[in-house]
Amino acid sequence: MSRLFGTDGVRGTAGKAPLDEQTIARLGAALVRVLPHRGAGRILVGRDTRESGEWIEQILARGVTSEGAQLVSAGVVPTPAVAYLTRASDTFDAGIVISASHNPFQDNGIKVFSGHGQKFDTAAEAQIEALVADPSFKVDTDKPAQVLQENLVDAYLGHAREALPASSLDSSSLRGARIALDCANGATTTVAPRLFRELGFDVTVIGNEPDGRNINLRCGSTHPEALADLVRNDGYRLGIAFDGDGDRAILVDHEGKLVDGDAVLLMCGKHMQSRGRLKGNAIVATVMSNIGLEIALRDLGIEMLRTPVGDKYVMEEILKRDLSLGGEQSGHVIFSDYLFTGDGIVTAVSVLRTMAESGRELKDLANDLVTYPQVLVNVRVRERRELHAIPSVAEAMKQVEGRLEGRGRLLVRYSGTEPLLRIMIEGQDQQEIQRWADEIADSVRVAIG
Repeated sequence: MSRLFGTDGVRGTAGKAPLDEQTIARLGAALVRVLPHRGAGRILVGRDTRESGEWIEQILARGVTSEGAQLVSAGVVPTPAVAYLTRASDTFDAGIVISASHNPFQDNGIKVFSGHGQKFDTAAEAQIEALVADPSFKVDTDKPAQVLQENLVDAYLGHAREALPASSLDSSSLRGARIALDCANGATTTVAPRLFRELGFDVTVIGNEPDGRNINLRCGSTHPEALADLVRNDGYRLGIAFDGDGDRAILVDHEGKLVDGDAVLLMCGKHMQSRGRLKGNAIVATVMSNIGLEIALRDLGIEMLRTPVGDKYVMEEILKRDLSLGGEQSGHVIFSDYLFTGDGIVTAVSVLRTMAESGRELKDLANDLVTYPQVLVNVRVRERRELHAIPSVAEAMKQVEGRLEGRGRLLVRYSGTEPLLRIMIEGQDQQEIQRWADEIADSVRVAIG
């Protein structure tokens, strides 16, 4: 069978493969089978606000209980809450999140966390996939299964508060500041407003009226326009936009300008370095992060390591190198001192800590990042050949890399879903890099277009 797991769990339309009833139940049963404490454990589940979430939870429970385990529901909570609670409690063997993150309500998904609060690695996912596909693996899903409900949110809130010590706020002008939150009509509606009010902020919230179908609908981190208007027009200190499952955050400065994950990595990394908290003096980012971030970090003596797109790859590199910080331009940021997965709330709280301890405003901090112009050219190809084995294309790429001279970046890769070659260049001059991208594109068209 084709792979169930993508870069962020199992995704699809609720009710259709791979999120059909049979596959969901088999996935739940297979998860129990691959756990170290097979057949005797408890699995924690949390979900976002999609109308299909409770249905998927019930079907998962049938598979889980068929293998002798128990499914415990924390209800509507952010993805990082499940990751934290799974790790912090010695009573859970794994965690499951039912969410499709920033996707529309028709979609849903299943993410799996180990008992250490980390997303399952590729090897564990492959074990589950093999069991789900094995016709000899029988799962009794005829009997309805009970889902035990537990209120666990207070433990997660206590954990998130640790990212902003009271002493940092007490000595700053941020105490009582007016901030605006956009909860994307998603999972953070149950925790974010309460947390930021308990921290002493004057909070206004939008995107906090979920109805099962309006998650991410013209709101949240992928549609922050309403939040930006609110912050700019009504005089807020800053705004914070979460996505549907709460594992990412995009911020808005007091002028309504967006602050993405690259800027957060720079401001927090720089501040952590100054306080001796940046382990390994390195930060993990992905191939999508702007060359401006790499140059700014290099000037600070901070190494930047790039991974493929996907916060689980960022996490794997953080663990391998024992680092403190990594993330994606999209707002997935991992502060490993607190959790090994993206956490929008901890990201926002960490930015507030950086502001409080540095005495600088968000706009000022974000301006430290000089974003280089970027061009992207797609070329339709008739075949996928190794580019360095095509002399004309290899020479065009070599010429461009020489012109960039460490002050820009060339990324050429085939699309994973279409017959396209994607050419991305970042550099100091928009017209110049556009011309260079076109040169490579022309050589590709002649050779394999």
